[in-house]
Amino acid sequence: MYEFSSTHMMLAALGLAIILSHWLPRFISWREPAASALLLLTGFAAFSWLPGMPPALDPLAAPRVWEVAAEFCVIIGLFGTGLRIDQLGGKRLWKPTIRLLAVAMPLTIAALALVGWQAAGLTLAGALLLGAVLAPTDPVLAGDVQVGRPSEGGEHPVRFTLTTEAGLNDGLAFPFVHLGILIATTGALSAGLIGEWMLRDVIYRIAVGAGAGVLVGWLLGKILFVWPRNNPLAATEAGVVAFAGVIFAYGVTELVEGYGFIAVFVSGMVLRRQESEHEFHTRLHDFSESLEHTLTALILVALGAALPGLWPYLGWPEAIIALSLVLVIRPAAAWVSLAGLGIAARSRAVMAFYGVRGIGSVYYLAYAAHHVELVNEGSLWAIIAATIALSTIVHGLTAALAVERVTEPQA
Repeated sequence: MYEFSSTHMMLAALGLAIILSHWLPRFISWREPAASALLLLTGFAAFSWLPGMPPALDPLAAPRVWEVAAEFCVIIGLFGTGLRIDQLGGKRLWKPTIRLLAVAMPLTIAALALVGWQAAGLTLAGALLLGAVLAPTDPVLAGDVQVGRPSEGGEHPVRFTLTTEAGLNDGLAFPFVHLGILIATTGALSAGLIGEWMLRDVIYRIAVGAGAGVLVGWLLGKILFVWPRNNPLAATEAGVVAFAGVIFAYGVTELVEGYGFIAVFVSGMVLRRQESEHEFHTRLHDFSESLEHTLTALILVALGAALPGLWPYLGWPEAIIALSLVLVIRPAAAWVSLAGLGIAARSRAVMAFYGVRGIGSVYYLAYAAHHVELVNEGSLWAIIAATIALSTIVHGLTAALAVERVTEPQA
């Protein structure tokens, strides 16, 4: 009469893992818990030790599922990140962000590609993909280092820089992912290929993404706040309408071969500029943040569950790459890129060190694996998983305190 269902067992385990990950840290800290590391751990424990669980979702066997889930999560995270920015500031405020994007990210990609090629024996395409996949910081897991909710303040230059970097570099890493795929497909690097890549994947797609974001953000503002003036949608709980506009922006931008990640972040920033004091911005941010946290928790538990299947690919070379990125490559590249801007040493160190890695890297590798046959796919997934696990521990446990100390007013 009663039938044991592995699906129901999985749902119960998922719920328990998420509850424990957010609840247990409160016994040792008054801060909002950094649950990312525990989500990985409880996901691993649930799928490894509980009887009757279905097989963990293997990213090597089903990259498309991981791609879609991570893509949706990053879309929501980027839009919410754009909404958080109360003041755009001037050129001086954006200089550190520009340096991190234009200098630190290419340096990180090059360094990771070199280490992957030399230490792990990756192919040229695999090494470049490794750099591109791991170079962007994550808008989803980096809440502790970002600016506050709309109209909440906290627009300190350190938080502003880390927020805008995370909002933009997910889209700006895409050209390098495409270059890695092109090299993997053609098997060679030529002047013609580089020229085609520059025109299509760098200039055209970035411009289309930014332009579409401005247009959709402006249009959403009019729909929510202006048309019709006597009965605006913003007077209701119509967060779902704004979110529909975001996924519309992403879908349309991708259809015309632009970068949808850039479009959704820019649309969030542009929408935030319209009726900027309206309480709807806070409600919309909280709505999108709830969706983002839910999806993030599910993906991290799933990644923890997948860890045993990736262990055979995790050797010392892969572990060294993860350690070198989090502890050496990103901090050094960012520190160098911020030289000459007159930033205090402590602020510069925090900006350099807290380049959180997460869901964006899962998306990019799943995207590449879905579009091309990767020679070193197992090693790449192992490196990604190890890096995210290390980042959630190192950054997750220290970010809130470190950023607070450098941003709080001096007595």
